[in-house]
Amino acid sequence: KRLLAVLPERARDVVIARYGLGKNSQKMTLEAIGSQYGITRERVRQIESSALASIQKSEAFEEAQAVFDELSDGIDSLGGVVREEELLESISKDKSAQNHAHFLLVLGNPFKQKKEDASFHRRWYVREEHAEMVHTALKNLYKSLSDDDLIPESELVTMFLDELKNANKEYTNEEVAKRWLTLSKEIGKNPLGEWGVAHSPNVRAKGMRDYAYLAIKRHGSPMHFSEVAKSISDLF
Repeated sequence: KRLLAVLPERARDVVIARYGLGKNSQKMTLEAIGSQYGITRERVRQIESSALASIQKSEAFEEAQAVFDELSDGIDSLGGVVREEELLESISKDKSAQNHAHFLLVLGNPFKQKKEDASFHRRWYVREEHAEMVHTALKNLYKSLSDDDLIPESELVTMFLDELKNANKEYTNEEVAKRWLTLSKEIGKNPLGEWGVAHSPNVRAKGMRDYAYLAIKRHGSPMHFSEVAKSISDLF
């Protein structure tokens, strides 16, 4: 409220609507806000951008530094680069509170966001070189996998940590490695907890054929169809 108070009424209302900071936690699109005010989506974008810049130049922004420091420490405690969904979930399960935290992330100078793309989910970080190191390690790990690979989680974590030999030892542990693995859209985990290439049917099991294959592979030897059916039921 202190940060938003520095804005004129319309700019404040635009920011509240864009980030879901009011009673309604549903975020509004540029088009929806433009229709409400009878202005173009580009004009709404300009108002939003100008409003954020005004807040960042205000005394209220300087006085909120302790909040940004706390958020920065939170990102660091989760590994220094973290998927947006997981970061917000770690702050609060409440959607409205998550929206407020997201607004502070967008506003704060230390925070950098990488948008979702073909290889990665949306994520936040503070140090560019650290994030690039994690991204590179994930890409190299993906390149080392074939479509048929199904790897136990502990083994994949070991492989991943081998790609991160130059990383700060503070981060190179199993918990952080598992969190970093979820950044990738190219590497995935099947219902049995085995990892592989995300687009492989061994990982993205959808139909009975895929489930049967995983059940037989887990069993390790030929099975009667009735045993396969029971195994599918037990496993999934």
